[in-house]
Amino acid sequence: MTSPCHPVPFAPPFAAGATQTRPAGDRRLHLQEGPIDLVIEVFADDPAEVERAYAAAASRFTGILQALVHELPLLRAPLGKVPPPLQGPVARRMLEACWPHREVFITPMAAVAGAVADEVLAAMTALARVRRAYVNNGGDIALHLGPGERFRIGLAGIEDAALHGALDLVAEDGMGGVATSGWRGRSLSLGIADAVTVVARDAAAADAAATLVANAVNVDHPAVHRLPAHAVRDDTDLRDLPVTIAVDALPEGAIDAALAGGLQVAHRMQLSGSIHAACLRLQGRIRIAAPLHVRHGQAVRFTEDIHP
Repeated sequence: MTSPCHPVPFAPPFAAGATQTRPAGDRRLHLQEGPIDLVIEVFADDPAEVERAYAAAASRFTGILQALVHELPLLRAPLGKVPPPLQGPVARRMLEACWPHREVFITPMAAVAGAVADEVLAAMTALARVRRAYVNNGGDIALHLGPGERFRIGLAGIEDAALHGALDLVAEDGMGGVATSGWRGRSLSLGIADAVTVVARDAAAADAAATLVANAVNVDHPAVHRLPAHAVRDDTDLRDLPVTIAVDALPEGAIDAALAGGLQVAHRMQLSGSIHAACLRLQGRIRIAAPLHVRHGQAVRFTEDIHP
């Protein structure tokens, strides 16, 4: 799964209206409009509850993009000492997720994909009795796990579709969001992480945190190639900040230093309660910020086939 470091910009022209598809034999629902692309799956004891949840998702999805575009100037502005007067529910979710990190450069756009996923999931669970559900917005995943339920999420490299491991979540973890960021993703990054996967209370919080941890996996080295963000994409919210465009093979010392920087930020976020756990990956090496607290003998578990 992948997710952006800063999401794909909302730049016109947009697709003409939202589309809703559910291929024969596929129990999943696909909702798409412009850069928002959701894959949704619901599990319930009663098939009627599944249909009720999907209807709620489709209804809530209508108008989300337009509402975000309406507030786009504020959403693209870096956060400062005073919170911007955002109005829409998805925009407010974005602000809530990013506000704890305002001491560093961040705009609410860092949480847009996760916030959309959270909003659609909340609409479904408010109207339908479901055991388990997810909303996957380009790799930023909002999860609902009822009592005793569990979920396994495959960890794929951003650069390819091959699975490199798995993330196991159980309801007792109390976590509802997973996001992955890295410089190889569909958007721009200040760091050099191949992938940073974060588990947090919701998808918006995971999205914002993954962005910043991925930015912190960084090192100055001739193998790292950067350009000002505006030279790569003229409508970026990163302005003239240097973004990574390529990373050649790095020596082990540089890899370790970059991962250490990201791990330090991840641990700080854990202590503040912003995230639950994180997995950092760079050129075949991984570091894991394991959960600080274990509930009822359970914990988030990362299963990897890549060794530190």
